[in-house]
Amino acid sequence: MAPAVAPAAAAVGPGASPGAPGPRLGPVALVVTGGLSVQFGSAVAVLLMPRAGALGVVTLRLVLAAAVLLIVCRPKVRGYGRADWGTIVAFGAAMAGMNILFYQAADRIPLGAAVTLEVLGPLILSVVASRRLMNLLWAGLALGGVVLLGGGGFDRLDPLGAAFALAAGAMWATYIVFSARTGRRFPQADGLALAMAFGAVLSLPLGIAEAGDKLLVPSTIGLGLAVALMSSVLPYTLELLALRRLPAPTFAILMSLEPAIAAAAGFLVLSQALSATDALAIALVIGASMGAVRTQSRRARAEVP
Repeated sequence: MAPAVAPAAAAVGPGASPGAPGPRLGPVALVVTGGLSVQFGSAVAVLLMPRAGALGVVTLRLVLAAAVLLIVCRPKVRGYGRADWGTIVAFGAAMAGMNILFYQAADRIPLGAAVTLEVLGPLILSVVASRRLMNLLWAGLALGGVVLLGGGGFDRLDPLGAAFALAAGAMWATYIVFSARTGRRFPQADGLALAMAFGAVLSLPLGIAEAGDKLLVPSTIGLGLAVALMSSVLPYTLELLALRRLPAPTFAILMSLEPAIAAAAGFLVLSQALSATDALAIALVIGASMGAVRTQSRRARAEVP
C-alpha cells in the first residue's frame, strides 16, 4: 500500500525537476486561481442555503459538477485495476465528506472562520509529511492563530459549526492525498470526473431528504450550477493538474492561504465583516503558511545537485 503522502518526486510530473523554481510557477498559479474560485463559489453557496439547505447545496454542487465533467471528459471505464477504482472510491468519498462537513460549518459560522479551522487539516498533513522541526514551528504559529480566532475557547463561535469545520479539514487532507494519486493513475481529468460522480451519488440521498423538490426549481438549479463550476469543476481540475507537478506537502501548505480569500469573499459577497482579532488570527495562519512554503522551497533547492 502506498504511503499516506507521496514523496515530492512522486508528485512531480515527468520531465519536471522537483527543485527547479521555474516549473513551480505554473502549479502555484493553478492552486491560487483554484482557491479564488472555490472560496467565492462557497460564498455564493451560502446565499443558496436558505433555498435548498446545506445538504441540498452540496448535492446540487456535486451532481451538476459531475454532469459537466462527465460530458466534457467522457472518461473511459475499462482498462483500470482494482487499485485504480479503490482510489476513485476513496477520492469521491473524501470529496463528498469534505463538502458535506464544510457546508454544515458555513451554515453556522462565518466563512472566513470556517476555512481557517478547516485549513488545519492540510497544514497538519504538511507537517507530518515534511518531518522537519521548522515546519513544526510554523504549525505552532498557525495553531496560535486558530486559538485566537476562537477567542481562547471558541466561545463566540457555534461549537457544532467549529467541529464541522475541523472535521472538514481532516477530509480535506484526505482529499489532497487521493487527488494526487488520482492524477497519477488517470489521464487528464478522467479520474476527477469519475470520483465526482461517485461523490454525487453519496450525497444525493441526503440532499433529497433535506430539500426534496426544491432542488428542481430552475433558479435554484442555476445558482447551483454556478456553485458547481466555481467551487468544484474549475478548482478541482486546476488542483489535480497542479498536484501532478507539485509535491503534496507544498500543495497542502498553499491551501493555508485560503482563509484570507474566504474572508474577502465573505466580506464582499455576504457582508461578513472581520473584527481586528479575526484579521490578526487569519494573518497568523497565512504567515505560517508563507514561512512553511519558504522552508520547503529552500530544502528543495538544497537537494538539487
